[in-house]
Amino acid sequence: MDIALDHGLTEEEYEKIVNYLGREPNMTEIGILGAMWSEHCSYKSSRMYLKKLPTTGDYVIQGPGENAGVIDIGDDYCVAFKMESHNHPSFIEPYQGAATGVGGILRDIFTMGARPIALMDSLRFGNIESQKTKYLVKGIVSGIAGYGNCIGVPTTGGETYFEDCYNGNPLVNVFALGLMKKESVFRGYAEGIGNPVVYVGSKTGRDGIQGAIMASDTFTKKSEEKRPSVQIGDPFTEKLLLEACMELFKTDSVVGIQDMGAAGLTSSSTEMAERAGTGMTIWIDKVPRREENMTPYEVMLSESQERMLMVLNKGKEHIARKIFEKWDLDFSVIGEVTDTRRLLIYENDSLVTDLPLQLINEEAPLYERPVREPLVKKESVKIDEPEDLNKTVLDLISSPNISSKRWIFEQYDYMVRTNTLLPQSADASLIRIKGTSKAVAITTNCNSGYCYLDPYAGSVIAVAESARNIACTGSRPLAITDCMNFGNPENPEIMWQFKRSIEGISYAAEILNTPIVSGNVSLYNETGDAAVYPTPTIGMVGLIDDHQKRLAHWFKNEGDIIAVIGDTRSEIEGSEYQKLRTGKISGEPPHIDLDTELNLVNFLIESNEHGLLKSAHDISEGGIAVNLAESCFTPNFHTGIICNIDGLNTEISRKDYLLFSESQSRVIVSLNKINTQKLKDIAESYNLPMKLIGIVGGKDFIIENMVNISVDKLYAKWNYSFEDTILNAKS
Repeated sequence: MDIALDHGLTEEEYEKIVNYLGREPNMTEIGILGAMWSEHCSYKSSRMYLKKLPTTGDYVIQGPGENAGVIDIGDDYCVAFKMESHNHPSFIEPYQGAATGVGGILRDIFTMGARPIALMDSLRFGNIESQKTKYLVKGIVSGIAGYGNCIGVPTTGGETYFEDCYNGNPLVNVFALGLMKKESVFRGYAEGIGNPVVYVGSKTGRDGIQGAIMASDTFTKKSEEKRPSVQIGDPFTEKLLLEACMELFKTDSVVGIQDMGAAGLTSSSTEMAERAGTGMTIWIDKVPRREENMTPYEVMLSESQERMLMVLNKGKEHIARKIFEKWDLDFSVIGEVTDTRRLLIYENDSLVTDLPLQLINEEAPLYERPVREPLVKKESVKIDEPEDLNKTVLDLISSPNISSKRWIFEQYDYMVRTNTLLPQSADASLIRIKGTSKAVAITTNCNSGYCYLDPYAGSVIAVAESARNIACTGSRPLAITDCMNFGNPENPEIMWQFKRSIEGISYAAEILNTPIVSGNVSLYNETGDAAVYPTPTIGMVGLIDDHQKRLAHWFKNEGDIIAVIGDTRSEIEGSEYQKLRTGKISGEPPHIDLDTELNLVNFLIESNEHGLLKSAHDISEGGIAVNLAESCFTPNFHTGIICNIDGLNTEISRKDYLLFSESQSRVIVSLNKINTQKLKDIAESYNLPMKLIGIVGGKDFIIENMVNISVDKLYAKWNYSFEDTILNAKS
């Protein structure tokens, strides 16, 4: 029993196993069941809610349940994409934790038959002034850069935020996108009785053992001692594995394929057989190893990187072997597909494991955890109106969550493969599809502060802002992958957050017609009793048919007209401005109306199709003041503006509320003066208010009666503050 408890099983779960088997499981079987019944692998606290997500649509080829989701982008092309977390490993060993997170998500993509073409990340850290945060930021960013740059996949954008709740538990969410032809989609099925089960890639070592179990528990002071549970990555081997798999896929040899991710050989073998309704026999002594005297337990639970499990058509082994040996990778036939519906593991002809697949997968616990809305409300606090709005704008634009993350982005090679069409500071990335006029838009978003104040509204906003970001490039939003980061599910208030978040995502995805096709749940993100903010990160994919018509967020020409589309309300609660002035967030997040949001998305797409827009920028953190400033910072020069925003809402008497409100469903656009009436007509057809507020030009950032700052000074504060802070963090 003590061994079972050490593997994350509860007493009740262990009793269920014993009763099902009619005997005590051995050490290897306990390890297998502990890993597969862990929160990380079984989703035992979240499965009942995930089933409520919309997962089908006109473009969906493959929804949840596979290594990645797949959608149709036309012209016989499709894209595979997914986002996953590597939070706990990145806290324990920042470089390798983040690097292997990148490696794992890339394997999920090329396992589907797709060549990876882009990466993004969504990162959360604690107090930026602490030495621990400084250490984590440097290590995690280096790990992402080291792996992505070496394998030759561009990291094209992402987001980075800092809140005290992440002090003991950073979040490292990584998104990957791959491209393939529709007829080339592969899946993780162990089909064909008698077909060989093949191990390819790197040799197996002892790194990462119990990694899935470690990721299913809260942090304690002992957690940082668990470096053996963190895998070691090798991007150069991954590149070889990628190319070998791409070559093999052309030979009609592969029946099914799966990455050895969490729980390693255990999860890949059992999940492939379970999907196909078959069984599997494994000869464990045939698994290539780089360490001596490894036990079956260690081999089955190792999370060594750069490994794949394949089922080949019988008689095609020689074809695959030749390819993998050419790429200097291990290749070994380690088993066969059976009709037993069992996992049988032999070591030197001795049976060491005999488990029904139904027990491993279908009988895994499913809990309806208690749910309780928090009793304590986050009451709003009074904000005094600032005397110096120039200083306030400079303080806000240099704050950790708003200032440029150039120091991070410059470590990533975002132009490798020469398909990246927008810089990393854009609202969304655009990746062109060579040989066509198409480009795929990708973005990641979550305002976890909003989700802390109201997980339902915050999750709706995360989906809505993602769609808005996609539309600001001229693209149409198509589908979602999510990464649900929450605290301890055994806490009823955490489960309430999770439940409400799923409900918010579901509702927004239905209205905006963006089904969820893949994703990840990461629970137990807390240290002691301190949980992270609920952080349901949304990764969204969109499509523009003619990338020559793409939009960017920066102003283009002197004399262009600046307009705001959407309603501005007095919505300061939960904002970066509130945090700047009070040191915390409180109250209610901004109002969000999804019908208006859908109208705004369609307005942007139609206006861009007619060639009316020069730029488009989502208004989000920091409000109009910050987002106008960001639009002044073009890749090659800085431009000034002269604006008057008094007319946005005459009922708002406070200038700071007009400047820094984070009202949703708003964008800043610029256009040639001759197109003003045409744009107004389209806005009216979508029932959207359009207010002309100014003109592009000059060297100063002027919002009449409120702000007057040199653009160069504004840019310096935005561009260098983060780097100065992170490189000189105080203890």
